[in-house]
Amino acid sequence: MQEQKPLLPLINSPKDLKTLSYLNLTKLANEIRELIVSTVSQNGGHLASNLGVVELTIALHRVYDSPADKIVWDVGHQCYAHKLLTGRYAYFSSLRKSGGIAGFPKVSESPHDAFNTGHASTSISAALGILAAEKLQGKTTRAAAVIGDGALTGGLAYEALSHAGHLALPLVVILNDNKMSIGPSVGALSKYLSRLSMKARYQKFRSAFDGMVKKIPVAGEILFKIVVRLKRAVKAVFYADNFFVDLGFEYVGPIDGHNIQQLIQVIKDARNLRKPVVIHVITRKGRGYGFAEEDPGFYHGVPAFRIDRDLGAGSGKKTFTSAFGGALLDAAGADDRIVAITAAMEEGTGLSPFRRAFPDRFFDVGIAEAHAVTFAAGLAAMGLRPIVAVYSTFIQRGADQVIHDVCLQNLPVIFALDRSGLVGDDGETHQGIFDIGLFRSAPGIAILAPAGEEELAQMLRWALSSQGPVMIRYPKAYCPTSEPAFFLPIEEGRGAWIRRTGASICVMFTGSLCAQAIRAEEILEKEKITVDLYNLRFLKPVDEEYLAAILDRYEFVVIAEEGRASGGFGEYLSEFAIRRNCSNKLLILAVRERFDALGTREELLRRNLLDGAGIAEAVRAAVGITAGKAFMKENGNFA
Repeated sequence: MQEQKPLLPLINSPKDLKTLSYLNLTKLANEIRELIVSTVSQNGGHLASNLGVVELTIALHRVYDSPADKIVWDVGHQCYAHKLLTGRYAYFSSLRKSGGIAGFPKVSESPHDAFNTGHASTSISAALGILAAEKLQGKTTRAAAVIGDGALTGGLAYEALSHAGHLALPLVVILNDNKMSIGPSVGALSKYLSRLSMKARYQKFRSAFDGMVKKIPVAGEILFKIVVRLKRAVKAVFYADNFFVDLGFEYVGPIDGHNIQQLIQVIKDARNLRKPVVIHVITRKGRGYGFAEEDPGFYHGVPAFRIDRDLGAGSGKKTFTSAFGGALLDAAGADDRIVAITAAMEEGTGLSPFRRAFPDRFFDVGIAEAHAVTFAAGLAAMGLRPIVAVYSTFIQRGADQVIHDVCLQNLPVIFALDRSGLVGDDGETHQGIFDIGLFRSAPGIAILAPAGEEELAQMLRWALSSQGPVMIRYPKAYCPTSEPAFFLPIEEGRGAWIRRTGASICVMFTGSLCAQAIRAEEILEKEKITVDLYNLRFLKPVDEEYLAAILDRYEFVVIAEEGRASGGFGEYLSEFAIRRNCSNKLLILAVRERFDALGTREELLRRNLLDGAGIAEAVRAAVGITAGKAFMKENGNFA
């Protein structure tokens, strides 16, 4: 018997799925899983979430006519199968590489990517907006929003559900539920009633019946209300959850999210219904790859790995994340007022050891950053010392709460901002480059940036002794430990000298750029150019008398910060130098005013001239060396 050729290379668009048999669709699902595991093992990426939605993705594209119909993926870290089915198979090996395919939906990449996503809980709002716009333009576009149970913990999703029920547009919400603790549906009759409610014939009957009851003289309205209550009572008995029904949605489920045939039939019925529908789908995160099935949390986002071996604990090199986790554990052992809060980022923020040691003092609020901040404010108001550990790119979602609920009341909440600065591989949505500009203007908050492990631990101790809000920002990178300056005591508003020789040039930098600044010094030393290196430590508050003395001492100052130029420390330093009438020449290196594309952290630093070579070029430009000035002008930095 001749072996059948692979199907996946033959799929150039979703149209190619329309005629495949269910047997071949199952074969296609297996091929997709194999390729996802193979590619992620080489490139790194989101593994477990993508393996869990393969059949669901196939069913969606079998039913919907993308790109005319719109499919919006919440967060977007489960879009790999979608990309493979929408013409990107030939380029899939470039996933998450510089110049390659993004790990998230990207409108500029394909017309099948209906909306850029990367942060959670946005899909229902976006899909509803798309439908409302199309209706206003006289079009009959259909749309589906795929949202996981984690993203449904975000308040934005509930706001959108409420509005969707009000507008009654034909939005299909796929609730991708991958919690294995969710039980089976309640009996065969529940399944039957859920399935029945999806039939167009049933909907027409119900509409006609409701209208007929309302027309009954005098008693019609009363009888109609009784019928409505009766229907809700029946649903309350047989549905696992009628929350969506109360919001104005039809609800079907839970159904097996790995049964392609059933998925296709249910999605087809929902698509044709022309009203809001929630389809509750049960999937298994990591399906098809044993290690990911056993530990889907660990295999959610992974670096490159060997397929035949459990990824395990990685290289063993200490990161800023693990250094923070260790410092927090030490501090919490000595102070029982310390509590830790995160927003579905326990492992990513290094809080797992804290949770195991102090389970009663650990709070994971789900994907609800705004709530995490105000919850922490409430804890602080009652005398506790809350530490909110969150990625820099996600603290943006709680900016109002930081200002209104924490800073306005001067509450001692500590924010540990992991992944601050440039973050490799995940693209524009995950860069932690806005926190300095967002929060430097907030009265009363302190912002610190450690360069190494001991410095981070010292800053945490300083923050715990503070009576107001403190942010500690650090990168997703390995954590240096060897510099003697890291052990120098913390002095409020002042930094630490890494190198101090009395040169005429000073390079100031935020802590995450310490290694790059040292590399720049080594490059320049070979050219007989001597520079001093000053680790800022404090981005706010600043000892301005001490800072003025530094500026007055040097002829040239280069400031390198891993954040946006607008609102950044360099912008403050420029204003300060003018205000204090400092005569030295100042040159600012910062992340450019754009959304950076894919690349490793090292590539992103190089593009923004924040690597060792870029900082060295800035020094050459500052002192008037022709090559450096031309390079800086060509690359559009600020002088």
